[in-house]
Amino acid sequence: MSEGNQQEFSLPLLRVGDRAEIARLVDAYSTNIYRLALKMLANPQDAEDVLQNTFLKAIQALPKFEGRSSLSTWLYRIAANEALMTLRRRKPEIEFSPTIDAIESEELALNEFTNWCCLPEGDLISSEAQSYLDQAIQELSEKLRVVFILRDIEKLSIRETSEALGLTETTVKTRLLRARLKLRELLSVYYGERLGTEKI
Repeated sequence: MSEGNQQEFSLPLLRVGDRAEIARLVDAYSTNIYRLALKMLANPQDAEDVLQNTFLKAIQALPKFEGRSSLSTWLYRIAANEALMTLRRRKPEIEFSPTIDAIESEELALNEFTNWCCLPEGDLISSEAQSYLDQAIQELSEKLRVVFILRDIEKLSIRETSEALGLTETTVKTRLLRARLKLRELLSVYYGERLGTEKI
């Protein structure tokens, strides 16, 4: 979600609760917010609840919204917090223990997390592959998962992701790298099996 989207909306109208402008805001971001929640929670009903709660809280808070961040980043922050609270109500967090704790090179964090060159594009985007990716995302700890979803699925920038989550950019880059490495490990099993099957 690129910056400057709030220019498409009238902040004065939003702040005073203009129904038409609020309806435009909800229409513009509902799909993205729902997708974030569904990827985080893997439960359509919970995702619907997060979507509803996000906009309820946003509408209540709009009169005090100062516009220091973009509307999209602000909405993602509310939605991410709602999703994280839902996860924490389900069970205590089980943190992924990374093998890489001190990463001095940030170049790795900018690399794509997949590089399976030998598979046709159709396999990479097949429904089966997408389903396996969704399952792999659920294997990530919540801290890694939310960073990966915002950065690599919702396409927020590193800065927007850090603003949405209240983290430093360095922390976002580190968690993003850990998430990508973990997913690469999990997906290598899937694609390794696919390649092995095709060779038979």
